[in-house]
Amino acid sequence: MGKKAVVIITAAAVCAAAAALVVRHRMLSSGRWARATAIIKELEEKCGTPIGKLRQVADAMAVEMHAGLASEGGSKLKMIISYVDNLPTGTEKGLFYALDLGGTNFRVLRVQLGGKGRGIISQEFTEVSIPENLMVGTSDALFDYIAAELAKFVAKEGQDYQLPPGRQRELGFTFSFPVLQSSINSGTLIKWTKGFSIDDAVGQDVVAELSKAIEKKGLDMRVSALVNDTVGTLAGGRYVNGDVVAAVVLGTGTNAAYVERAHAIPKWHGLLPKSGDMVINMEWGSFKSAHLPLTEYDHSLDTESLNPGDQIFEKLISGMYLGEIVRRVLCKIAEEASLFGDTVPPKLKVPFILRTPDMSAMHHDTSSDLKVVRDILKNVLEISNTSLKVRKVVVELCNIVATRGARLAAAGIVGVLKKVGKDAFKDGEKQRTVVALDGGLYEHYNEYSKCMENTLRELLGEEVSESIVIEHSNDGSGIGAALLAASHSQYLGVDES
Repeated sequence: MGKKAVVIITAAAVCAAAAALVVRHRMLSSGRWARATAIIKELEEKCGTPIGKLRQVADAMAVEMHAGLASEGGSKLKMIISYVDNLPTGTEKGLFYALDLGGTNFRVLRVQLGGKGRGIISQEFTEVSIPENLMVGTSDALFDYIAAELAKFVAKEGQDYQLPPGRQRELGFTFSFPVLQSSINSGTLIKWTKGFSIDDAVGQDVVAELSKAIEKKGLDMRVSALVNDTVGTLAGGRYVNGDVVAAVVLGTGTNAAYVERAHAIPKWHGLLPKSGDMVINMEWGSFKSAHLPLTEYDHSLDTESLNPGDQIFEKLISGMYLGEIVRRVLCKIAEEASLFGDTVPPKLKVPFILRTPDMSAMHHDTSSDLKVVRDILKNVLEISNTSLKVRKVVVELCNIVATRGARLAAAGIVGVLKKVGKDAFKDGEKQRTVVALDGGLYEHYNEYSKCMENTLRELLGEEVSESIVIEHSNDGSGIGAALLAASHSQYLGVDES
């Protein structure tokens, strides 16, 4: 009997200890989930974009636009005069090239324009990725690499592309970084953005740098227009639709350009252009306002970036940064709530390892077990065996960060429309207004673009939003640059009939 009692007591003790462990584990687990939930709730609150706040952001954007047009350095917005006072009309004719340098890739493109009523007869392009070492190397190394790829592309010119004898090829150069332009085909680099940091190029004329590299390659080509990607998108949009008044690029980086009345630019000291208009490159990525909903993750991202204190709007809404914000939040939840186990997965600590295309794929995952989320966590971050509950947390984070970005982008567009007086009807006049949009973020992140367009309607109201049209200007920066090379050709008027 004694032995039996000991066995029973021992077994009971083991069971009790096991039960206590289970309870402790559950308490620990629920404590972890409570902490994870608290972090997400706080993020959601800090990222909040109620309509009142968005109106304040739109108003602040319009105010900064006025200040930037009044004087150089008068605003965080550079409001750069583009020297484009005549946008393409559809009558341009001939063979033109474009070089589009806007992020981690660049594209070289050629178009054959047919003239009035014929539009673009044929076009082709090639895309080349820039080695990481060239993004932080020297100016010569970067431009020599680009010129070599350009020469390869020109060498493959086919029968569909005809250059009249004795003529130089002409190129529109889309350069999507802040430049102080001094004419249609010259401009000095103010600063790099989007992960580039090449010190010896800052303060240099980027057209002269490219032309020098082209000449070294023995290529007979003239750079006839230097354009920002957003100015190119505006030109591409206007070529097919005369109602286009502004363009926005939402890609790796972000920017906006629009058509301003020349007499409304106090800092313009030259002769007023015949058209009365001037395209302004806003450089809206550097917009900053006390009304922007910033979190601790945005502050740390900014502090650790190559350009602390700069491009704050871009760091909230563009493709370069959205995935990184999600990674930073996940890292905090992993550290403080052990979301992925007792140790933080090493890959999760690597900055920019979670790219926005991965975030977009997870956000769009409609499978019942969130298989896409599981695979990306496993393949990109090396986090295996995640529960459905954890995967749902990841999707929720993607939604919070993308929603804030999309709604702020919409507020920015309303600010531009407000500046040009298109945010409300005047004297019952219902004029159609088109905003051309381009960029991989807008094109491929459907939840983002859908949210942005819905927010635009919410801000403008049903009646006004019916007359505001968002049009995807596909490859606007490439074709737009070629079109501006055509409208600023040295041979203009030679063969007009």
